[in-house]
Amino acid sequence: MDQQPTVSAAIEQVAPRLRHARRQKGVSLAALARATGISTSTLSRLESAQRKPSLELLVPITAALGIRIDEIVAAPRVLDPRVPQEPTGKDGRVLIPLSRQQGEPRAYKMTIPAHDEEPHLRTHAGYEWLYVLRGRLRVKLGDRDFVMGAGEAAEFDCHVPHWFGAAGRGSVEVLSLFGKQGERIHLRTPRR
Repeated sequence: MDQQPTVSAAIEQVAPRLRHARRQKGVSLAALARATGISTSTLSRLESAQRKPSLELLVPITAALGIRIDEIVAAPRVLDPRVPQEPTGKDGRVLIPLSRQQGEPRAYKMTIPAHDEEPHLRTHAGYEWLYVLRGRLRVKLGDRDFVMGAGEAAEFDCHVPHWFGAAGRGSVEVLSLFGKQGERIHLRTPRR
């Protein structure tokens, strides 16, 4: 799968393109400095990627060289932003990754089937944020035991012993964000 170029990678590509264009036109750094009013040292740092390019600098440079700005600055390629749906399963639970990046937080959609399992509390590093899409979710968090319905969200430190599963006879669908830092959100919608 193609990786999308980062903004910093796109910026780094400006330096060699700028140097190549200047040399191709047979213009010295000193001559370009005189034509643009930009110091020779600034031009040199732009060409060696030691200074970030800005429109304020690139417009007069490209004008003096008689080239289009898009010859120097290429927009990053836009790839298909859709995340491949590659579900995995364990103990009847279906987990679909919703984020492509390996960093944090990681996003998942979970479908948890209804069955009479005894809650088994566990702890681990990180924070978890849950949002109930459909069904009812039973959550055990330390000494607390509660049920969440569609549209409700919860966030907790995973060092607190916890477990969650379907409440009642039907399955439950949940969005989950998991990461070291977590998302600082606490929401319990009022019952209607």
